[in-house]
Amino acid sequence: MSDLSAFSLAGKRILVTGANTGIGQGIAVSIVRAGGAVVGVGRSAMDETAEKVAAVGGRFEAVRCDLGDDATAQAMLDRVWDGTGPLDGLVNNAGIIRRADAVDLTETDWDDVIGVNLKTVFFLSQRFARRVLAESGRRGKIVNIASVLSFQGGIRVASYTASKHGVLGITRLLACEWAAKGINVNGIAPGYIETNNTEALRTDPDRSASILARIPAGRWGAPEDIGDAAVFLLAPASNYMHGAVVPVDGGWLAR
Repeated sequence: MSDLSAFSLAGKRILVTGANTGIGQGIAVSIVRAGGAVVGVGRSAMDETAEKVAAVGGRFEAVRCDLGDDATAQAMLDRVWDGTGPLDGLVNNAGIIRRADAVDLTETDWDDVIGVNLKTVFFLSQRFARRVLAESGRRGKIVNIASVLSFQGGIRVASYTASKHGVLGITRLLACEWAAKGINVNGIAPGYIETNNTEALRTDPDRSASILARIPAGRWGAPEDIGDAAVFLLAPASNYMHGAVVPVDGGWLAR
């Protein structure tokens, strides 16, 4: 039997934001299947995620937190670290989207999306890195959830597109600064995944058909497609990867 230890998360403790549903839930389940323990963070109850994790024999700690408040989010990470133990990885998955024509998008919708999708990603990463660097010999891994709209414009999602372009840039910048200090920073760019954020698209017959027609794989992605990619970026197998943002999109960007 081949040795797959490089892909194992045994003994690792990973904080996943937005773990209550969708991609975050898929990431949480994939992590525990790989042997890791998950601290799930979200604004709403994570009972369903906890049940899915328990079903595969994993460990899950639920933490309620409004990630729209940056100071609260940073304080939460410190409480987790000091209260229940150090973290080995951070997955910045939580995100929101507001759809409107660019001429109609409000300042509130701009600020809310940028705040959760970009500002909190940076400052949670900063706080995680400070804790890792404060302990000699400790390593850490950060996985940021970007988007195919980190590379494209999209339509009717101006603040979301701006935020995800920002996530791409921040991932590369942090990798440049922290690669030599024992912290890997990489990202995943999901394509069209079956989540709450894409429900409006999937229930619009014309829009859904046009999207599926452009995906070489011929299907919407599942949360576990992203979860399994996250496991790789959190595991030792990716130790020499820094600043990569990997599309997991059914071939969308290759089209």
